[in-house]
Amino acid sequence: MNKRKIVNDPVHGFIKVPYDLLYDLIEHPYFQRLRRIKQLGLTHLVYPGAMHTRFQHAMGAMHLMTSAVETLQAKGLEITEDESQAVHAAILLHDIGHGPFSHVLEHSLVEVAHEDISQMMMHKLNHEFNGQLDIAIEIFNNTYPKKFLHQLVSSQLDMDRLDYLKRDSFFSGVSEGVIGSDRIIKMLHVVDDKLVIESKGIYSIEKFLVARRLMYWQVYLHKTALAAEQMLVHLLKRARKLISKGEEVFAPPHLLYFMENMPRLDDFYKNESVLTNFTMLDDDDIMCSIKTWTQHPDVILSTLAQGFVNRKLWRIKISERPIKPEVVKVIREATMEVFGLKSTKVARYFVFSDTITNNAYSVKDDKIEILFNNNELKDIAKASDMLNLSVLGKTVRKHYICYPKSIEDKLQTVKALF
Repeated sequence: MNKRKIVNDPVHGFIKVPYDLLYDLIEHPYFQRLRRIKQLGLTHLVYPGAMHTRFQHAMGAMHLMTSAVETLQAKGLEITEDESQAVHAAILLHDIGHGPFSHVLEHSLVEVAHEDISQMMMHKLNHEFNGQLDIAIEIFNNTYPKKFLHQLVSSQLDMDRLDYLKRDSFFSGVSEGVIGSDRIIKMLHVVDDKLVIESKGIYSIEKFLVARRLMYWQVYLHKTALAAEQMLVHLLKRARKLISKGEEVFAPPHLLYFMENMPRLDDFYKNESVLTNFTMLDDDDIMCSIKTWTQHPDVILSTLAQGFVNRKLWRIKISERPIKPEVVKVIREATMEVFGLKSTKVARYFVFSDTITNNAYSVKDDKIEILFNNNELKDIAKASDMLNLSVLGKTVRKHYICYPKSIEDKLQTVKALF
């Protein structure tokens, strides 16, 4: 059977599957599940075109890895055929542990980071494929001797970021996220087992960092998408609460398993059914359940579900300063009056506050270093004469509060408090 397939991708053009093993991994049900998980969670409620999936992103990252490996090999770096196959497999599987709606429900269904679940699934696949993923797992965990291979998979300038910025920009229509990924890859080099960028590529890196910052504020942390995400999180909290009280709440069996339990990392290793149920979960399970909940007799669950399904989203206010407790108190009291709620504890399903953070570049993590003609290496924070890395490297923290739009008439007296 010919396994060297070509996939037509709207972002990168024709994508080749360079190894038979990769084709077999792509065909596996674990990987096919990524077709049913949106890359940007609920961002399509703001940017209707953002309906692309984790499957598309993983394929795109694999394509960029092919370009990166070929570039480094052409510059004299020794990357064996086994290492090339392994680093391709590592980037292909780097997001395989994502749950429904990607990051939105990461700690709502299980108390485990998606990276840890990805690693578990890679070990499971490695067993099925008779140890062919040994090196890929080492690269993924950064235990393989050639550290630059791990940087290609996970760093501040990896194939993951180069694909998702370009892809998310394309599908959302937000042109500020467009980056020169091809140019950046052509400028890659390795010095002392570290991934670096040749000095001719410095402007492409500057553009990359600016694009990353803008995409976070305009897309990934867009306030309307944030309100939708919080409604979804609180929907599941309410459903779980009702189930714990013995009330009947519809959900597919594999979703119901996580509504009745909150597995931790060690539970995945102790009980094989946890991972089995997790690998059945996707966006469709959540949406199917929520549509059913719109008719549930519990007013809180049905109100949240109707608002979510019909895009009647909560109002969200974002502030540079922490939300004052008296503001939260007044809004909760108004919500209780409008919806006939009996306690502030119940009102927390409708009124909630939290914080968001953003930093485009971290000077503490593995740095993006620029290689000059005299073999001098400089951190991009020092090499750039244009970027204000004190801004890009700073963690910006903002505060927000969500509440139903229908209570706004009751809030005229507290507008000055925001």
